[in-house]
Amino acid sequence: MDTFSPLPSNPVLTLEPNQVMNQYLQVRQMSEQLCEPLELEDYMLQTSAEASPTKWHLAHVSWFFETFVLNEFKPNYRVFHPRYRYLFNSYYEQVSGGIYPRPQRGLLSRPTVAEVFRYRAWVDEHMQALFMQAPQENWNEIVRRVLIGLNHEQQHQELLLTDIKYNLGFNPLRPAYREQSPVNDESPGVPLQWIYFPGGVQDIGVAHSDNFAYDNESPRHSVFLQPFQLASRLVTNAEYLEFMQAGGYENSALWLADGWKIRGEQQWQAPLYWERQDDEWWVYSLNGFHRLNLREPVCHISYYEADAFASWAGQRLPTEAEWEIAAQAQPVLGHLRETGLLHPLPASAEPGLQQLFGDVWEWTQSAYQPYPGYQAASGALGEYNGKFMCNQQVLRGGSCVTPVDHLRVTYRNFFYPHERWQFKGIRLAQNGV
Repeated sequence: MDTFSPLPSNPVLTLEPNQVMNQYLQVRQMSEQLCEPLELEDYMLQTSAEASPTKWHLAHVSWFFETFVLNEFKPNYRVFHPRYRYLFNSYYEQVSGGIYPRPQRGLLSRPTVAEVFRYRAWVDEHMQALFMQAPQENWNEIVRRVLIGLNHEQQHQELLLTDIKYNLGFNPLRPAYREQSPVNDESPGVPLQWIYFPGGVQDIGVAHSDNFAYDNESPRHSVFLQPFQLASRLVTNAEYLEFMQAGGYENSALWLADGWKIRGEQQWQAPLYWERQDDEWWVYSLNGFHRLNLREPVCHISYYEADAFASWAGQRLPTEAEWEIAAQAQPVLGHLRETGLLHPLPASAEPGLQQLFGDVWEWTQSAYQPYPGYQAASGALGEYNGKFMCNQQVLRGGSCVTPVDHLRVTYRNFFYPHERWQFKGIRLAQNGV
């Protein structure tokens, strides 16, 4: 058993056992609902080290509750299988037993899909029993860990859809995750406008509140910003196509050195999932293979491509502080997973900032680093965010596969700059006048 240590996180609402259990069951059931369109053969596909098999995701999120909640707080708990501690550990070095290599997750035919679902049912049964016992001396810490676990599972729900898309998209048949016609929006494109923000001393990050947030969103602190402007909408496929036609992928002057190198190694000529057929661009989506909609936001591009496009356009990417200050007055609403399309949509003609939440995660020029005064929790759960604060870039705003109740204005996502398989796009910024 791992050494118990309380997590230095912001307070959470005082939740009764039945409230916690209802939240738990809703999230757990959603993971399984997202798998309903799959065939049995789809569950163990892994076409790259980045994209884990569906079966592994379903088991790992159960491992999380077993390892960090049941093993710690349920008296006389007996694990479902002793080797699962090793098999489904993602990156927690302080959890004893070791870590099965990530690139080899798709090589495991056992446990079977049925056994993984039995594992989930076992964990759910024991978690519900723990909620009903509601041990008072540890209840606040149990709630805190369960909320982390539920948000962790929602992250894996997003990764589940992202990885399903990558794994199915590898197939030349371009099978759809589910059959659904694309939105045929024949309206004219929305002109890009610039929204001015005065800058100055501003506060960003999470203040102590009754709402859940990850530790990397705090502490709240002051930043000084020069006046800046943000584009009113995301960069579209049509605009990115102009960059491609202007030789953007052949002009080294536009690219960061590391980006130029990997562009050559990977032979990038277009965003991921774009394919040229009969002098037209087509794109693969979770809904199948269809003609590229030029008004949709460009999606599945790396930080290097986003930065090169911004350089070509004579602009830049926003910092994460600029993005958060611009978004603070906006409701967390947008084209998110609950809309059901699971694909980015064109901007609306409404005035002001559009598409801040949903559609695509927006690259920022900010490196993923700790906020001033940040301290990672001790113990294995302290590895959740803190140890990744190097060599990655911050993204903001969520995507079309992000659950709406998972997002906040302060939410900091992070990925390596070369990665493209997640739903990522571009919002331009420029200095104020």
